[in-house]
Amino acid sequence: MPRISGAVVVIAGASSGIGRATAQLLARRGAHLVLASRRADTLETVRAECERLGAEAIAFPTDVTDAGAVQQLAEAARIRFGRIDVWINNAGIDAIGPFEEVPVEAHAQTIRTNLLGGIHGAHAVLPVFKRQRQGVLINTLSIGSWVPTPFAASYAASKAGALAFAESLRAELQDHADIHVCDVFPAVVDTPGLRHGANHTGHRIEVGGPVTSPFAVAEAIASLIEEPRAAAVVGPAAWALRLASTVAPGPLRWAMGKVMRRGLGRAPKAGVSDGNLFEAPADHEVYGGFRKEAGLKLPPKAWLTVAGIAGFLLLRRR
Repeated sequence: MPRISGAVVVIAGASSGIGRATAQLLARRGAHLVLASRRADTLETVRAECERLGAEAIAFPTDVTDAGAVQQLAEAARIRFGRIDVWINNAGIDAIGPFEEVPVEAHAQTIRTNLLGGIHGAHAVLPVFKRQRQGVLINTLSIGSWVPTPFAASYAASKAGALAFAESLRAELQDHADIHVCDVFPAVVDTPGLRHGANHTGHRIEVGGPVTSPFAVAEAIASLIEEPRAAAVVGPAAWALRLASTVAPGPLRWAMGKVMRRGLGRAPKAGVSDGNLFEAPADHEVYGGFRKEAGLKLPPKAWLTVAGIAGFLLLRRR
């Protein structure tokens, strides 16, 4: 596989959070970048930023829920650079609230973006990879692929579905030794994404406990480019929750319900909003500011409780 320097990398969902951090990191390491997101103005800001960091970069506004637009994104990359070495499916949204109080269309849009968006990306780039006989497809997934996510059921469904999709592709492509499908699994990441998402809880969305830097996720993505493998789990919280989901799924489900209900119930009141589900936000920062906030959010002790339950049950089984 090519090194990052000189590699042609398409990043879907490049305008903020993990996508923007990844664009900055890969720009510093000499990649050629094709940047995609819904808003042309915020995307252009990121493109100019990457060029200042030394990369050759183009911006191609794309809604990943539109399969035709994603095909055009792949063609634009191929026309400009002649090939595609890496494709990163990073576009993602969320709809948070009691399941029945979140409109069905909000659930559907979450699935369209997080799951179908990744399928559209794979469908556009895999023929390119097969012609080249090499390529790396990277999916930004989540602990929601393994762990129950109460009050965000459609998000969890989209991420679990994306994991099943990726596993199926890996099995299908096993005879293509130099085509890799890789997944990255962070826990809670300090990006604007939680503020941007649809909020039907009646409370401000806040987080506490272990919060991962988007640049830590970007580093994991870079490591998958350099050494492709099926999965990269980012951070101790993600590892703890992965373990708990394996050895103690029942207690984990109970704990997640308690943690989420308590955290949301104690957060400040807020109005209902569709957030960025149907219209991209103007905010395109890397960080969401969660690590700087004070006050009660999802209690840090809750994360330790989840890990403790898993460890206790694991020791009892020995």
